[in-house]
Amino acid sequence: MTDRAGIGDAQRRIVDILKRAGASTTASIADALEVTTQAVRPQLVELEERGLVRSETLVTGTRGRPPVGWALTELAIELFPDRHADLTVELLQTMRAELGEDALDAVLAARDKQHLASLETRMGGLAPDDLGARVEVLAEARSRQGYMAEVVPDGDELLLVEHHCPVCAAATECQSLCRNELALFADALGDGAVVEPSQHLLAGDERCVYRISRRS
Repeated sequence: MTDRAGIGDAQRRIVDILKRAGASTTASIADALEVTTQAVRPQLVELEERGLVRSETLVTGTRGRPPVGWALTELAIELFPDRHADLTVELLQTMRAELGEDALDAVLAARDKQHLASLETRMGGLAPDDLGARVEVLAEARSRQGYMAEVVPDGDELLLVEHHCPVCAAATECQSLCRNELALFADALGDGAVVEPSQHLLAGDERCVYRISRRS
């Protein structure tokens, strides 16, 4: 993650200029800041070292050697406000108010069906009783979705540990998301597995943990 507190005022202004103007030369950035290019260059170098800007050749459509400019990287997007969580919560609230709880449940069920189909495809070459491998595939899929998941052996059982919840705001508003995920895990792992929640972020724990064992 980008350390927003580590960006100084001068660097913040440079980032804002590049966000508004797009790729720009050192001279044009200096003009916008009303300072010299010598004052801007060290700030750009530090931003580049942080992975927030990159140098690139600018296309001007004129003859001669094209100038080199600076542009924001994808990492720099983290420096700007992000209301994805707010938007998701608003959509859930609006759907529930306008269409009803049953319609919301139907949409979530369709989403889970798609996720289950994707997991089943990834597990297609695994034996139904190869629980360890199936849980590993599940953890990898969850990590790709931002859950920072890992599998931890615990005696004869396995723990699916999720260190982060990228949909925490949505799950707080609509806790059926968590219930549906538990059912999704059970469906993906098959009838031979028992999945039980052990720790839950929304219950005040530091992470979500699911205990997975073989069905007797």
